[in-house]
Amino acid sequence: MWRRLLTSQLKTLATAPCRSASKTVPLSFKSNVSSSPFSCLLTRHFSASSADSAVKKTVEDVMPIATGHEREELEVELQGKKILEDVNNPVGPFGTKEAPAVVKSYYDKRIVGCPGGEGEDEHDVVWFWLEKGKPHECSVCSQYFV
Repeated sequence: MWRRLLTSQLKTLATAPCRSASKTVPLSFKSNVSSSPFSCLLTRHFSASSADSAVKKTVEDVMPIATGHEREELEVELQGKKILEDVNNPVGPFGTKEAPAVVKSYYDKRIVGCPGGEGEDEHDVVWFWLEKGKPHECSVCSQYFV
């Protein structure tokens, strides 16, 4: 949840002007100053930096309590990269026997969820283990994965 919030904030707040609750404008429903303490904090840390300051953002600036995989993902994202960009969200056409949907993985086995096709062909997500080199057919929609 926090990662999604920070990712969206990174994209949108880079160009937003910094607003602070410490201004003399009293907080009210009509005020332009955000009443949320988190948005002010994130705006202050993610506002566009001037050319004079060469301060690098660190994970502690963004989320001081991040640890483990979450911290690694934030560190890489602050460098402008994505650690699992092509692995987490496979996209492509409906998988057929002749042209199966390709699911990338760093391991020989992976759990995959099939949501079906588009529109009327959509079904509840069916989860299954997909093994490297073994094609799998969804039992509901007959989509092929490899």
